[in-house]
Amino acid sequence: MSDPIIDLHSDDYFMGEALRQAAKAYEAGEVPVGAVIVREGRIIARAFNQVELLKDATAHAEMLALTQAEQAVGDWRLTDCTLYVTKEPCPMCAGAIVHTRLARVTFGLGDPKGGAAGGALNLLQFPTLNHRCEITAGLRLEECRALLQTFFAEQRRAKKNGENSTAV
Repeated sequence: MSDPIIDLHSDDYFMGEALRQAAKAYEAGEVPVGAVIVREGRIIARAFNQVELLKDATAHAEMLALTQAEQAVGDWRLTDCTLYVTKEPCPMCAGAIVHTRLARVTFGLGDPKGGAAGGALNLLQFPTLNHRCEITAGLRLEECRALLQTFFAEQRRAKKNGENSTAV
C-alpha cells in the first residue's frame, strides 16, 4: 500500500500550520496560541500570541492574523476566509472576527470559562449581530490541549520555584 496523499487544502493541514505558530509562541514564552487565515486554499496570514513581547493586551494570535489578512486582501472584509486557531477565541477576538465577516472559524481546544465561540458564550453566531460565522470545534484537539497544558504546568513550576515567568 502506498503512503497517503497529503491534502494541502484540508482542515487538518491548516490546523497543523496554526500549531506551528503556537509552538513559536511557546518558544517565546507566550501563551501558545497560533492562528492562520486561509483564502481560496492558500494561507494569507500567520500569527502567534505576542502579548508579552509587544506589551500589548490585544496582541492575540487571532488579532494579529486578522490585521495581516486585511493587508493581504486589501480590504477589512474577509468574507471568503477561514481562521484556524489552536484555542477558542476570546470575546475580544470574536468581536473582531464578526466585524471582519470571516466565513468560518475552526479551533482546536474549547474554553468553557472564557471562549466566545460556544464555550462561555457564542458571539460568532449571536443572533442580533450583523454577521454570523460557521464554527468547527475540536480539530486536532489533543495536540492543542497538550501544548497549552504543558506550557501552564511549566509556568506553575517556575512560579513555585521562584523563577521569573513571562506569562500570567
